[in-house]
Amino acid sequence: MNESIVPTLGCFDRIIIFGDSISDTGNMYLLTGKPNTGIGALPYGETYFHNPTGRFSDGRLIVDFVAQQFGLPFLPSSVGGKTQEYFQKGVNFAVGGAAALNNSEFNIISGLNITTQDNSLWVQLQSFKNLLPTIAQGSDAATVMSTSLVFVGEIGGNDYNRGLTTLVPLEKVQTWTPYVISAIGSAVNDLINLGATTLVVPGNFPIGCAPVYLKLYQTNKSEDYDPQTGCINRLNDFSVYHNNLLQQELDKQRQLHPNAKIIYADYYGALLSVYQNATKLGIQSPLFACCGAQDSKYHYSFNHGCGDKQSSVCADPLKSISWDGVHLTEASYHAIADGIMDGPYTDPPLSKLC
Repeated sequence: MNESIVPTLGCFDRIIIFGDSISDTGNMYLLTGKPNTGIGALPYGETYFHNPTGRFSDGRLIVDFVAQQFGLPFLPSSVGGKTQEYFQKGVNFAVGGAAALNNSEFNIISGLNITTQDNSLWVQLQSFKNLLPTIAQGSDAATVMSTSLVFVGEIGGNDYNRGLTTLVPLEKVQTWTPYVISAIGSAVNDLINLGATTLVVPGNFPIGCAPVYLKLYQTNKSEDYDPQTGCINRLNDFSVYHNNLLQQELDKQRQLHPNAKIIYADYYGALLSVYQNATKLGIQSPLFACCGAQDSKYHYSFNHGCGDKQSSVCADPLKSISWDGVHLTEASYHAIADGIMDGPYTDPPLSKLC
């Protein structure tokens, strides 16, 4: 996969990010007291940082590559500081496990009973509103927002994961999608009303290619799988359904806010292209986790995750797509970042924003 970094661009003063573990640069790590297990221990972080940083990967995330290409430092975790100086170049509110819907709304629409700490998009947005006076200290908040690149997501995947990992029928999980999309649209609307003028809203990944779901939903029927990639068709179709509704919602927001740039980032297409071109990219086992349970199909186990004594790490993460069966390798995130910076997976490419 391409490991080059394009020349840095300097058209934004900061990046502000909301989302889940795809973008979390340390919030969950800090919120849980910096545990020495899971994301708080090697091999997480081994490729680039050479130590765990709270990122759910072996190295940098999409947002890290975007920050680098805009000439900005890696984004600090929102729970890690309290001063204007700390947040001067950006802030990251993404938390691993976060959903788009807050717990109470999710429980109502799903019939499930989620009682874990609520780090939802709504909660992240409230935290940002509380922090904005600190970030904007000495200047107008609207000016701060207008000079920021705002990422709203990727978010929504965990709303579905809560159902899919507990084998709630896909048809029922799909009924949650309009509520998830509404929550994302509401956040976009709120941020624009606060002064944001450039927002990137990513879609969801092709979840039918993830080792966790390949293991959980495996069948003996060849027609259930894409013959080119080996991914599960109906799960990828569900991701497409979510992404189509999201794009419709963004069209509505563009009509409401014609002066704002609301950019859809096609994470689905960018990642699917990696699977479709795996052989050309030198990836030998594209559907296997790089870090996972030994001698297990897809190198993934529900009982022994990456970092456990029963797990092992592949020789070269650059030649793997999935890192731990759920999250991606730095190489995959780099490929997606290139696809949204230079095209064709955003319109316009983010590099053209300058």
